[in-house]
Amino acid sequence: MSKQMTGAQIFWQSLERQGVKHVFGLPGGAVIDIYDELVKFPKIKHILVRHEQAAVHAADGYARASGSVGVALVTSGPGATNTVSGIASAYMDSIPVVVFTGQVPTALIGNDAFQEVDIVGITRPCTKHNYLVKRVEDLALTIAEAFHIARSGRPGPVLVDLPKDVITGKCAPHFPEVVKIKGYNPTYHAHPRQVRRALNLILQAEQPVLYTGGGIVLADASEELLKFAEALQIPVTSTLMGLGGFPGDHPLWMGMLGMHGTYAANMAVANSDVLIAVGARFDDRVTGKLDEFAPRAKIIHIDIDPSSISKNVVVDIPLVGDCRDALKQLNELLAEQEPRDWTSIREPWLDTIRGWQQKYPLTYDKNDPNTIKPQMVVEKLWELSNGEAYITTEVGQNQMWAAQFYRFKKPRRLMTSGGLGCMGYGFPAAMGVQAAKPDALVIDIAGDGSFQMNIQELATVVEHNLPVKVAILNNYYLGMVRQWQQIFYEKRYSQTSLAVAPDFVKLAEAYGAVGLRATRPDEVEPVIREAFNTP
Repeated sequence: MSKQMTGAQIFWQSLERQGVKHVFGLPGGAVIDIYDELVKFPKIKHILVRHEQAAVHAADGYARASGSVGVALVTSGPGATNTVSGIASAYMDSIPVVVFTGQVPTALIGNDAFQEVDIVGITRPCTKHNYLVKRVEDLALTIAEAFHIARSGRPGPVLVDLPKDVITGKCAPHFPEVVKIKGYNPTYHAHPRQVRRALNLILQAEQPVLYTGGGIVLADASEELLKFAEALQIPVTSTLMGLGGFPGDHPLWMGMLGMHGTYAANMAVANSDVLIAVGARFDDRVTGKLDEFAPRAKIIHIDIDPSSISKNVVVDIPLVGDCRDALKQLNELLAEQEPRDWTSIREPWLDTIRGWQQKYPLTYDKNDPNTIKPQMVVEKLWELSNGEAYITTEVGQNQMWAAQFYRFKKPRRLMTSGGLGCMGYGFPAAMGVQAAKPDALVIDIAGDGSFQMNIQELATVVEHNLPVKVAILNNYYLGMVRQWQQIFYEKRYSQTSLAVAPDFVKLAEAYGAVGLRATRPDEVEPVIREAFNTP
């Protein structure tokens, strides 16, 4: 029989068993006993954030870059409620994080005790699952289940609420080796008959398009996607979340689609006769008016989440399963086919797309010698990093410029709040990425408005020696909203000016970080080089 342990000891032991190496958190009264035990578990590094929202964003960035589950630990009440934006962002983007929140003792739940809040009820709509642990005997199994649910099937955030008496209580725990949850059995293997139907339709297509999403990245399906696209010479576009899932410098790459996407990608989808959606969910930013989206196309939809299929757009061939498994099956079936000259067959379609790309490229005014164009900054970041950096973004214009002008060549190199569009995401996410990839170049492409939402984390990166680079595209406005006001509201610029702003260089120095500034186009490259060379 195992020895008696406190809930706090069971907590850290469980995390060790899950292979957790980093926890992002902020202590408080409800979790003080957990923090008291931390010193006994040196294999786990705790990174103290300055705001609980940043803890979840950091765990999110960590998960995206590493492919592991990210972990956040916060106290009850306001500590718990401060995590909600981060949890909702992870939920929208299907990111595996486990968030542990403190809670008042079970006997006080429902009594409006000090720093009590029903965080399970609050987060029920924006978690994949959540738990209120009522007995210390249930803690080890609950934590194991939380990690299993977060990482399996369609990934997502799981919250575990820990009452103080559960943390301080004692039992002889049982740590499960295998987790099986009744009624929860995600389908990984796509049905072979449906795969064959899909391939037969694709082989008949004259103007096919591969439309890929974040599922390609989450399923580590990039190699299978590249193999399939090249074999049949099918042009590829992706959502914001799918960027990097297909090489951004490949001849078959058309760029992102949707309202901030390329002309060529949108025209190709509009004129396609077969649209192969892989790990994408037909988001409104992609489809626009649903009845006008890909009007001529037969649609194949591959996704591990059956509830996503035909949710927004009714599809012709549904394929429930893991993206990598489905693409692997397609590639194996394709290898059995009689060889055909797909380069020649596809030439008219690809020529049409190349014509759109040449006529309507992504571009900007490069003739002003006195004004730094944000697009040029992003291009310089790409050039000077050889396209190898890990990029996080804030939300707004900076996010779209990063998506459009940093040509992502590899998966898990872009971390951005795609579904929720959560301002303040990029900087703490970059901390998580840097913790996961300590030797990598990590850049947060930021706007001056969004960066100020979690600017306090400058203290965290300095304290923990996380050499994150932040490129602030400072235009002294809430730029995306102002742009809408300019285009759609007859230039009535209501409450979008950020004229009262800090000196970001001095502010960085006040925190003990390095601050650099470029005010002219010819200063951009030297400043970026200096930033990259700053340890």
